[in-house]
Amino acid sequence: MAPIFLVLISVNLFLLCLKLFIFALGMQRLKHILVWLSRINHSKGFGIQSPTDYWFVRYVINEPWPYYQYGELGKDDDWLTRKLGRLYFRIANWLQPSVIQCDDYMDYLRLGCQSAVINENSSMIDLVHLKLEGDYRSRVTNILNKMNAQSVMIIENIRNDVAFWQEVACDERTGITYDLYYCGIVMFDKNRHKMNYIINF
Repeated sequence: MAPIFLVLISVNLFLLCLKLFIFALGMQRLKHILVWLSRINHSKGFGIQSPTDYWFVRYVINEPWPYYQYGELGKDDDWLTRKLGRLYFRIANWLQPSVIQCDDYMDYLRLGCQSAVINENSSMIDLVHLKLEGDYRSRVTNILNKMNAQSVMIIENIRNDVAFWQEVACDERTGITYDLYYCGIVMFDKNRHKMNYIINF
């Protein structure tokens, strides 16, 4: 009688742990769905008046068609890492930078522009990817001085420090910014009207 009782307790404990695991995964997915729903009026470039900015949102940020390298990218990554990585790939493919500086997603960025050089110490940088980790404030200040009008900076985890993201968006050295919730994209063309777009990504 005692071994059967222990087996039943073990099975019930296993089922409880499995239910908690599924609940935790469901809650994470639910959070992403709620973020998407809260930004639904910013989908696919709705409300963007500039044709250039609309094109960038529609055909780079929210590109619906698969690219030639998608089969090789992120097979073992979780869905958010793969989604961000593919976005970074599309940005590198669109920009065709000569110098890239990145904290992560090097495979995605390298496949997006195979002629680019990964260089941490260059005086001019075309594409930067950085995470809001460590001493990011001084890094961003240093990087902002190395950007030119065609440069793009991607800041990941902008929700970790929303006030800092707002400082970057309002900085006089930056131009158009895109808030994608999971990351922010900063452009530096000063000939264009400064805007901060909220994008449903």
